[in-house]
Amino acid sequence: MKFTKIHSLGNDFLLIDQREWGEISDLSGLVRRLCDRHIGVGADGVLLVSITDRARGLAQFRIFNADGTEPEISGNGLRCAAAGLFFQKKVDPPRLVFNTTTGERECRLISRESTRFQVRIEMGKPRFSSKDIPFDDGAAHEQIVDYPLSINQQVYHITAVSVGNPHCVLFVDHFPARIEWHQIGREIESHPFFPNRTNVEFVRVHNRNEIEVLFWERGVGETLSSGSGSTGAAVAAALKGLTDKTVKVVTSMGSVTVEWTEDKTFQAGPTEIVFEGSPIWGSDPGA
Repeated sequence: MKFTKIHSLGNDFLLIDQREWGEISDLSGLVRRLCDRHIGVGADGVLLVSITDRARGLAQFRIFNADGTEPEISGNGLRCAAAGLFFQKKVDPPRLVFNTTTGERECRLISRESTRFQVRIEMGKPRFSSKDIPFDDGAAHEQIVDYPLSINQQVYHITAVSVGNPHCVLFVDHFPARIEWHQIGREIESHPFFPNRTNVEFVRVHNRNEIEVLFWERGVGETLSSGSGSTGAAVAAALKGLTDKTVKVVTSMGSVTVEWTEDKTFQAGPTEIVFEGSPIWGSDPGA
């Protein structure tokens, strides 16, 4: 039973083919052990895929955070899963469509150099209402823009969007110290106004075509990059009129390009196959 380790700008995942692993009795426990960076392989999450129609390039996609929880979607996860299946020759490039909990998501291979891939992914339609995010302060909101969120007697003006999963975006002139934005991210992630918890992005706008982002990921903590977080940050910046609808998103490990068309968002960026392996304890984390 094999896995493949893949990363996109430092956001790393373990790709598992459901057919090769079979039924997993304790999936959450397996994910936690595999992702543990001391007693496991180490990763931000696990991608569970299975090919449903090779000729048409169709596959099932699920993602699990390092804490064993299952989020709705992941941009970097989609890109890594597509690159992994292209690398393993389980589907034929350039096109692959994943069936996810948020609907179908198309992935297209832009280029390949050995184990490095450039992949463009569809991220779906952004949503802004409090019901769709979800965000619940007891009132209905068509949009959450510059909302004054109070935490520990501090007020943070947040903009919240959904790109299939929830994102809370804070715009700053200068990034806070690492220990400070970690604390803010942790508290906002679990704020009671976000009933499903939320991802948190800290954004500096460089100009109308470029932003820089730090990521606090729900169920993971700090990540070096985030595909859905980059999309959420770019959409929030355009929603506030700070940028155009096509923007370069700079992370600590490189950049991706986000496009927000009339009804969908797309993202193009790199991913790299790191290694393949097989845990000796198989699919049973307690073995």
